[in-house]
Amino acid sequence: MWSKDEFYSGGSAANASVRSGVTPVELMTLRYFQITDGPENCYNVTVPNGHYVIRLYFAYGQFDNSNKEPLFDISLEGTLVHSLKQGWSSTPDLSYAEFRAFISDGAATICFHSTGHGNPSVLSIEVLQILNDAYDIGQKSTILKTVQRVSCGSKDSKFGVEYSANAWGGDRFWATDKDLDMGLSRTITTTRSVQHASDAPNLVPEAVFQSASETPVGSPLTYFLDVEPNQNYSIWFYFAEIDPAITGKEQRVFDILVNNIPIFSEFDIIGKAGRPFTGVTLKSFLPIDGKVLTLRFDPRQGGILINGFEIFQVIQTEFTTMETEVWALQTMKKSLGLPPRLGWNGDPCVPQVHPWNGVDCHFDNEKGTWIIDGLDLDNQGIKGFLSNDMALLQNLQSLNLSGNSISGSIPSNVGKLSNLVVLDLSFNQLNGSIPESLGSLTHLRKLFLNSNLLSGEVPTVLGAGPIHGASFNFSDNPGLCGIPGLRSCSGALAKGSITAIVVTIILVVFIGGLCGFVIYKRRQNIARAQKLSTAREAPYAKSRTGNAALKDLQMVKPPGRERYVPHYMQHT
Repeated sequence: MWSKDEFYSGGSAANASVRSGVTPVELMTLRYFQITDGPENCYNVTVPNGHYVIRLYFAYGQFDNSNKEPLFDISLEGTLVHSLKQGWSSTPDLSYAEFRAFISDGAATICFHSTGHGNPSVLSIEVLQILNDAYDIGQKSTILKTVQRVSCGSKDSKFGVEYSANAWGGDRFWATDKDLDMGLSRTITTTRSVQHASDAPNLVPEAVFQSASETPVGSPLTYFLDVEPNQNYSIWFYFAEIDPAITGKEQRVFDILVNNIPIFSEFDIIGKAGRPFTGVTLKSFLPIDGKVLTLRFDPRQGGILINGFEIFQVIQTEFTTMETEVWALQTMKKSLGLPPRLGWNGDPCVPQVHPWNGVDCHFDNEKGTWIIDGLDLDNQGIKGFLSNDMALLQNLQSLNLSGNSISGSIPSNVGKLSNLVVLDLSFNQLNGSIPESLGSLTHLRKLFLNSNLLSGEVPTVLGAGPIHGASFNFSDNPGLCGIPGLRSCSGALAKGSITAIVVTIILVVFIGGLCGFVIYKRRQNIARAQKLSTAREAPYAKSRTGNAALKDLQMVKPPGRERYVPHYMQHT
C-alpha cells in the first residue's frame, strides 16, 4: 500500500508523463523541487532503528521539467549515494535506485540535491525493513547500493512479491539475464523444491534457485556489467545443482573470476552443497578500478551453471555533524525565519559536495565528527530574531548576520561562544543593551554592531578592545554611549542611577508635600485665633462676653468658697 507524501517534505506535486518500464504501473504522480524550494530537500521517514532497503523510482513530466530529463544527486543519512546520469530515463536499470543501510537515529533521511540541471523529481520512496545480519560484509558503517540483481535463466524480470518471497527479504527486483550472457547459455528450470534456498539472513526467493543458465561442457560463461570506477564491490553468487544429469561431486567444477582475478577456484556445487537441489551462497569483496565489472566462469569439468547473483557498490558512510550543533542550526532556521531558497535541510556538512548555504564546516579528528566553525548569512533578507540556542555552537569562530532585518535583543548566551573571533551583526534592527557577557569573549578580534537600534552604556571591557588591536564598531546606534566615538553617558545615566534618582525625587516630593500640609494647617489655626481676638475687642462683644462668662462661672460656684473672678475680668 502506497502512502501520500504530503507531510514528509516540501516541493510540489505533478503528474508523471515520462516513466520507466520497470516502474510499478500504479505510480502516476511525482514530487519535484524548484530552486525556490532550496538546493536540498529531504524526506524524514520515521522508522525503528534497524537495517533497511530503501528504493527510489524517478520520473518527470511537462509541468515539473518541461519534459526534459533532470539530473540531480541523492544522499542517504548524509552520505552521497547516487547521481542521476544523462539517459537514465531511457534505461530501465537506471530509472530506480536501491540501497541497504542501517538507521540508528529513528528516521531514514533521504535528500535530493539540485545540481543545476532541472528540478529534482521523485516518483516513489520505499523503506522496507530487513534482517540486521542480511548481506553482512563485516562493516556496519557502509551503505550497499544495488548495481545488478539477476535471476539467471528466468524468462521475465520480477519483484520478490511475484516470487512469493519472504517479506523480510525486502521485495527485491530480480532481472533476467537473457540480455547479459551474450546468448551462449541455455535455460534450465525445475519445479522441485530446493533445500536451504530461502535461508536467513538473505532470504533469497526459492524461485531464483529453481532456474539457471547453463553452458555446454567445456564452454565458459561471461557477464559484463557497467560500474562506477575506483570503488569497492560486494558480490553474492547463488547456486543449486538442478540439472538431473549431474548427480555427484566433481561432475561440474569451474573457476570464478572477477575482472580476470580468480576469487573462487575449482568450485564444485554439489561438493559444496552436499547433494543436488540444495542452495549454496558465495560472497566476495573486492575493489574495481575500471568502469566495467566482468564476471567470468571458466570450466574445469563439465559446463557452467549459475542460478543468480547480486552486485553491490560498497559506499563508506560519511561522518555526520555533531548533533547538538545540528539542533542549534535547526532552531536558528526557525527563529531567523530563513527563506526556503536557502534550504538548510538534512545534514549541514555532508554530503561534502552539498553543504548548507552559508555554513562553514571543519572535521574534528579527535571527536570523529563535523563541527560548525562559521556562519555567513549576510544580506539574505532575514527578518527573525536571535535564538538562545546559538550558544550550542561551541566551535563557532565567525558569525556574520549583517545587512538583514533581524530584530530583538542580543542574547546574553552569545557570550558563551568562547571560540568566537568575528561577530558581525551590523545593519540590522537589534535593540536593547549590549550584553556584558560579550566581554568574556577573549578571542574576539572583530565586533561590528553598528547601524542598529542598541541603547545604553557600552560595557567597559569592550571599550578597551581597540587598545589591544581589535576592531570594534558601535556607531550609528543613537542610544549607545560611554566609549570614545560615542556620546558621553553623563546625560544618559545607567539604569541603577536612574532608579535611584527617581526614588529620591519621590521621597522629596512626599516630604515636601507633608511639610506644606503642616504649615498650611498651622496658618489656618493662627488665622482663626486672630479672628477670634478681633471679635472680642468690639464693645458689644466685651459686655456680652463678660456677663456670659460671669453667669457661667457663677452657675458652677462651689458652695462655701469665695467667688472666683478670672484675671481677664479683674479690670471690670
